[in-house]
Parts: sequence; C-alpha cells; structure tokens
Amino acid sequence: MKRRGSFTFGVILILLGAWFLALQFVPQLQDWINQFSDWPVWVMAPGVIFLLAALISGVYDLVIPGSILSGIGLILYYQNETGDWQSWAYAWALIIVFVGIGVFIANLLKGRFREAFNEGGPPIMTGVVMFLIFGSIFRAMFGQSPLLGDYWPLLLVFVGLWMLIKPLFRRNKRGPRVTVTVDGEPEAFDHVVEDVEDDWEATLDASFDDED
Repeated sequence: MKRRGSFTFGVILILLGAWFLALQFVPQLQDWINQFSDWPVWVMAPGVIFLLAALISGVYDLVIPGSILSGIGLILYYQNETGDWQSWAYAWALIIVFVGIGVFIANLLKGRFREAFNEGGPPIMTGVVMFLIFGSIFRAMFGQSPLLGDYWPLLLVFVGLWMLIKPLFRRNKRGPRVTVTVDGEPEAFDHVVEDVEDDWEATLDASFDDED
C-alpha cells in the first residue's frame, strides 16, 4: 500500500513538474493559455492531473477528487465568462453531481459495473434534481427565467410522489434468523427454553436490584 501511494505521489509530482516546465520553455503554450483561458483553468488543471495520475498509477479513486476539481473549475469558468456569480446560490448542487461522476468512473475503471450505477447513480440524480429545483427557485427570485420554465413546480411534485412511493419498492428486510437444533426428545427443547427464560429473569431482577 505504501509503495503504491509513493508511486502515485511521484506520478503527480512528475506531471506537475512537466506542466510547469512546458509553460516555461514553450512560449506558444503560455500564449495559448493566456489567449483562450483565464484563471479558472488553474482550478481545472489539478483536477486533470489527478485524472491522469489515476489512469497511470492504477489508483482509480483519484478520479473522484479529479472530477470534483475539474467540475468546480468548469463552474468558475462559466461564471467568469458570463459574470453570473449569483448562480452560486444553486450551482453548488453540481458538486454532488461531480462526486457521483467520480465514483461512477472509478468503479467502471475497476470493472465494478453494478457498483458504478449503485454508488454513482444516486448522487448524480440527487445533485441534478437539487440543481434544477434550487436553480428554478433562485433564478425566479433573481428575475431570471427558471431552468424549467413556468412548469418547474412540477419537479417538486414528482420528487414528493417519488418519496411517497419509494418505500413500496423496497423489499421487506427480515432480521437474522436463528435455528436451534436440540438432539433427543422433544421435551429437551422445552427444558432449554425454560432455562433461558429463567436466566433472563434472573439477570433482569439483578439489574433492578443493582439500581436500588
């Protein structure tokens, strides 16, 4: 485990060093960055490095922080380009989506396809629904058109209905079942039950005596 951690950290350092060296010795790259990008790229860049490190080192859990950083960088890039900084009132819900995407991709890379949907799907859906609900509410408060138009309250209705019917789809979960087999005559089991009841009553009486 320590060896893999050292290898992963070494890969990240190598990628960071290569990136900064490229910026210093390839002027065209620096000019391209200055022309087509802005400071939010520096938020996305570490996320991309985490993604590359995950693919190179095989530590696929690094995809999760990579997805979060890259996603936050994309939000900041949009806000910086449009000046829509008040969108943070609801854009934060997308961070939940980025977590789900990271979990989904990490499980896919591990070959765990069922876990990818079971573990990554719920946060993605939750984040999307929260983004649409809060986005519609706050945009209406800001005098902007809601994300779902005039019909955005229907999303609240659908979520409420889903919360009502969701328990119906759950399977009845039973507690662990204990089977006791007693060799001998059927009366032997009766003696076992009586002994257990007597021991339980004695323990209960002793506990009350201790409290007194």
